[in-house]
Amino acid sequence: MKKRKIISMMLVMMMASALIAGCGSTAKNGGEAGNTGDKQQENAGGNKDKVVNVFTARHYDVDAKVYEEFTKQTGIKVNEVKGTAEELVERLKREGESTEADLFVTVDGGVLNYAKQNEVLQPIESASVLQNVPEQWRDKDNNWVGMATRARVIVYAKDRVKPEQLSTYEDLATDKWKGKVLVRSSSSLYNQSLLASFIELNGEQQAEEWAKGMVSNFARDPEGGDRDQAKAIAAKVGDVAIMNTYYVGQMLNSKDAEEVKVAENIGIFFPNQDTTGTHLNISGVGLTKYAKNKDNALKLIEFITGKDGQTILTQGSFEFPVNEAADKPELLNTWGEFKTQQIDFAKLGELNKKATEILTKVGWK
Repeated sequence: MKKRKIISMMLVMMMASALIAGCGSTAKNGGEAGNTGDKQQENAGGNKDKVVNVFTARHYDVDAKVYEEFTKQTGIKVNEVKGTAEELVERLKREGESTEADLFVTVDGGVLNYAKQNEVLQPIESASVLQNVPEQWRDKDNNWVGMATRARVIVYAKDRVKPEQLSTYEDLATDKWKGKVLVRSSSSLYNQSLLASFIELNGEQQAEEWAKGMVSNFARDPEGGDRDQAKAIAAKVGDVAIMNTYYVGQMLNSKDAEEVKVAENIGIFFPNQDTTGTHLNISGVGLTKYAKNKDNALKLIEFITGKDGQTILTQGSFEFPVNEAADKPELLNTWGEFKTQQIDFAKLGELNKKATEILTKVGWK
C-alpha cells in the first residue's frame, strides 16, 4: 500500500513537470520569453556572419585603427592575417575556393598586378568605391584600388645643401654628388620599382646609366631603411638621400626625440618637376576571387576609400590619400602640389626582373 502511494506521488510529480515544461515551451515559441530567445539566436548567427578576413602585407599600426573604426560603425569584425605579399598570394592560390580570405592588401602597384596576374582577385563592383578612387589610382579592370600613395623623393641636409642645387633623379648620378648619396639596398622593392619606372619612361640604357652613376656616388654601401638614410645625413655620412615622404612625416611626429631632431634638419625636394615628374607608388586593396563575405568586404573597401577611412589613414601614416575629400595632415599641405609620373602601375611589376638585373649588373649592393 505504502509502495503504491509512493508510485502515485511520483507519477503526479512527473505529470506536473511535463506540464511546466510545456508552458515554458509555449512561452519560448510565442510569448515574451520566446522573442528574447529568438533574438539571441539571431544575434549569434549575425555575429558569425558579421566578419571580414583580410590577408595583408601592410604592417602599419594605423591600419588597425582604420579597421577598429569600421567595426565601431558597422559591427563587422575585421580579422587580419599578415605576411609578405608573395606568401599571401601563394596561399590564396593554394587554398583556392576553400580560402577564408576576403581581401588582399599590399604595397606597390607591381605587387598588386602580380596578384591580379595570378588570378586570385575579382573585380570590385561598387559605385561608391569608383567614386572615391580616381581612375589613375585603380586597376583598369578594377581588380584592385588604391588606398594611399607615397612619393619617393630627394631629401637633403638643410645646413649643407640648398634646394636650388637639386633638380632630377638623373642629376644625383652626376659627378657633383660623388660620395654624397645615401639610399637603401637593391633588395628594396621601393628602389626596384623606382628603377622600373625609369626603364618604362626612359628606356633600359638610360636606366642602367643612372643606376651605374648612383653606385659611383654612394657615400657608403647601401644599408638600413629610409629612416636610416635620414639619420646618416644627420651624422654627415652623406648630404642627400632617396626616401619615401611618409617616413619624414612619421619621424617628425615620432615619440623619439632624436628622430624628430633628425627630421627637422632635412628638407624634402620633389624631383623631375620639369620632366617626367616625381615617382609615386601605391598601397592598394583587392577583393579575393573566392571571398565568402563579399558584401562585408565591399563595405570595408568603401570605408577605407571613403572620407572617414582616408582621414584616419593619412593622419596616422602620412601617406597621401587617394580620396581628396580626406582631411590631410597640415604637414602634407605644406609640401604643396607636385607633378607625378604618369605610368601604368602594372609596369612596375612587369619590369621588376629587368630592374633587379640592372641593379645587380652595376654593383648596387
